[in-house]
Amino acid sequence: MILVQNYTLAIIAFIVCMICWGSWANTQKMASNFRFELYYWDLILGILFTAFIAAITLGSLGEEGRTFWEDLSQATRTSILMAILGGIVWNLGNLLLVAGISLTGLAVAFPIGGGIAWVLGIGYNFILEYQDKGTTEGSPWVLMVGVMFIIIAIYFSGKSYKKLEGEGSKRSTKGIVVSAIAGILIAFFYGFVVQSMDNEYVAGGTGSLTPFTAVFFFAIGTLICTLIANPIFMKYPVSGAPVSMSGYKAASWNEHAAGWIGGIIWMSGMVLSFMAVGAGSPAISYALSNAAPVVAAIWGVFIWKEFAGSDKKTNQLLAGMFSFYLIGLVLIVVSKLV
Repeated sequence: MILVQNYTLAIIAFIVCMICWGSWANTQKMASNFRFELYYWDLILGILFTAFIAAITLGSLGEEGRTFWEDLSQATRTSILMAILGGIVWNLGNLLLVAGISLTGLAVAFPIGGGIAWVLGIGYNFILEYQDKGTTEGSPWVLMVGVMFIIIAIYFSGKSYKKLEGEGSKRSTKGIVVSAIAGILIAFFYGFVVQSMDNEYVAGGTGSLTPFTAVFFFAIGTLICTLIANPIFMKYPVSGAPVSMSGYKAASWNEHAAGWIGGIIWMSGMVLSFMAVGAGSPAISYALSNAAPVVAAIWGVFIWKEFAGSDKKTNQLLAGMFSFYLIGLVLIVVSKLV
């Protein structure tokens, strides 16, 4: 396997992951005529493909640890199921998050859904590390202050959307609720994957898998969940009329490619995060990797112009949201160093 062992390099890996997780949803915007329920099939195919390629290349090269194929032969059923559970939980949350994006836009759905997932997920992964070692690396108080800044940023995000004029408030309220539920679900996926791993590779690991095998079975979990849940979303959509697979078959290659690329981008970030998780800690690696709302909100505000024409008060709220997010991000980075 090829793993990241240096903390500085790990920080870089987590930041790249943050960019990937904050940018993949732009591919849905690029396929704007492709309903998200149909787009999602291609997203999952991109995720599964990337996880498998990473496992048979990065997960099998080098001299450290077991190769992917060797790891499969010794993997325990409990470990495999835990990684798959991580994929199922993430996918349910992500389906709702994509629905939230379609209702409210990137600048709101990601800060709310991703922000809630961030706060709860940091706490859950912090507990895993503490249960394993009886202590945590760095200062939990600095980490906690960073999380508090994120909570304030989430509040500003919600307030900024309420200030918008235009389409009905019912859609905005529905989008915020859907995004919040998504965040609660997503908060626990990272910890489940950590628990599926061998403790040799990460604090809090109680399973038998290497990082690449754990990520691969996570991807299998996303596929299983999609096969069950997405047809329900297609029949009872959060927004719009029901859709069928005939719409998927009629889509252009560019629309299909947008979903595949979105999956590749997202899973590339996941692979990098778990390559480096051992050099950080579960709480810090999750905190940095899942800081994606900052990136997504930047896309939504500055590229897609979702708040174009907003009044001065709304712009001040958005500026506060970005400022508190970034301050929280910096505090989380240095929390291991103090």
